[in-house]
Amino acid sequence: MGDTETYTVTGPDGEEESFELPAGLVDVLSEQGEPSTRVVTDVIVQAMAQQAHVIAHHSEGGVPDDIAEMNETAEELFEERFGQSLEDALGHSH
Repeated sequence: MGDTETYTVTGPDGEEESFELPAGLVDVLSEQGEPSTRVVTDVIVQAMAQQAHVIAHHSEGGVPDDIAEMNETAEELFEERFGQSLEDALGHSH
C-alpha cells in the first residue's frame, strides 16, 4: 500500500473519527493555494447533499417531513458553499 494522509472529523458532540486518504490525492483535487482541509470538507458537503437528495427524491414512496426538511437544508448549504444549486451541479431537477 502507498503512503497515506490522516484527516479527522469532529462531530457536534465532540466525537472524532479519523480516516486515511492516499497521500497527494487531496492536492490533485485542490486549486493552487487551497487548504487541504477545505478540499476534504468540500467533498464531505457534496457527498452529504447528494445522499440527502437521493433519499428525498429517489426513494420508493414518500419521505417523512423531517427528511424532506433535511434535504432542503442540505441543498441550501450546498448553494451557499459552492455558489450554485445542487440541481445545477447534478444536472437534473425535481
